[in-house]
Amino acid sequence: MTQGLARTHINGSGLVRALGGLTSADVPASKQSFADRLGQWLGFADALTLYSALNPGSSGDVVPSPVTTSREAAALRQAMARARDALADSIINDGVFKPGPARIELPTPDPAAAEKVAEDKAADFAPYHRYYLAHQRDMAVRIAPLRATVRTALQGQASALARLAALDAVMDQALAARERDLLATVPALLGRRFEQRYDAHRATLAETQTADDVARWMQPGGWLADFCREMQSVLLAELDLRLQPIAGLISALDGEVASEVANEAANEVTRKQ
Repeated sequence: MTQGLARTHINGSGLVRALGGLTSADVPASKQSFADRLGQWLGFADALTLYSALNPGSSGDVVPSPVTTSREAAALRQAMARARDALADSIINDGVFKPGPARIELPTPDPAAAEKVAEDKAADFAPYHRYYLAHQRDMAVRIAPLRATVRTALQGQASALARLAALDAVMDQALAARERDLLATVPALLGRRFEQRYDAHRATLAETQTADDVARWMQPGGWLADFCREMQSVLLAELDLRLQPIAGLISALDGEVASEVANEAANEVTRKQ
């Protein structure tokens, strides 16, 4: 069973660290606070909706009573674990490093085809770009409905949880385009990494006066095999990043369950006295 997701800070997500490990560039930390950046991302209408979610009206509002059960919370945790396991398996079971049926098969170079093109164009990132995009679509299709399901579960709970669900709905809608734009840059960064590894491979061949052998690219220690391992790590990091909002909602629900259990225990002790 998948372990719980690690707590992720805004400037220290696993995806940021994974991408940072692929470049030697020293990128300075942003001097803007998260609140400042969020203000730039939200439009006027989004800001109003966010304000309403954070400051619900009190007149005539019906405050849901806590109806959380440990069984409901466990069911949501299991649903997230199943989604994470299925998507991670799709990334790991690629049909190449782990032979067998693959939902999305990792591309491999065709030595015969590579010999027919110019030597400087033998390595093509396009198949790996399409491969990464296919996994991103897979994640989006499976995670979005799960997030909506968890939100719905929170909406029927205590007022604080219902407000959190409303806030998540606003943030999800307001930042969806921004998230798509940011995640769309990940394949481009991997493309540059692909070129760096291929250039280093070509330089080594020139230095050692060794003929290239496309069949060895995906063998252990081969430049393309190393790149594909890096790409797999980035995909898994992106998966955990996409699941963070769901993990946060479920964690809040777990806290409500723990609070209810503690209150029931305290009431039981009081009744017995």
